[in-house]
Amino acid sequence: MNKLTIALIFTTTILSTAVNAKPYNMRAGLWELRTSSDLLRLVPHIPADQMKNMEALAKEYGLEMPKIENGAAVTRTCITQEMAAQNTLPKFHQEALGCTSNKATRDGNRYKVNFTCDSAELKGDGSADGLITSPQSFSGSTQFKGQAQGATINEKADIAGKWVGASCGNVKPL
Repeated sequence: MNKLTIALIFTTTILSTAVNAKPYNMRAGLWELRTSSDLLRLVPHIPADQMKNMEALAKEYGLEMPKIENGAAVTRTCITQEMAAQNTLPKFHQEALGCTSNKATRDGNRYKVNFTCDSAELKGDGSADGLITSPQSFSGSTQFKGQAQGATINEKADIAGKWVGASCGNVKPL
């Protein structure tokens, strides 16, 4: 259960983050990302020892477990000026999960992207769409259908991002 949960948390949080963040519209600096889903609402019911195992598993993938509060995963990430100036999606940690983005489209401030995951831990397809409301914020949703460690999943998540400030402090760029 713990590997399945960590895979789903990171899939919905990280992929939706990458999808929603059109860098040429983003301000460089520190961003706070909030991902909410039914799965994340279950996290308070996971025993502490299993949560520690999940944190250890996340570190194996080179990731840090996001802060989870009120059914939402809250993370902070740094977007450098170089990343913000690119005309492509930033590569967050989706490659570590065996996922790739494809068929990205944009119409004004609306965007949509499809992604595919094909690793031993995670297999399936998903999509994300949303609205870039300003250079300092975006909102959207993701859907993912597939298998995580052999268990069938159908997960939906809502995402919101906001620019926090120009300085990333001790948060490192991806």
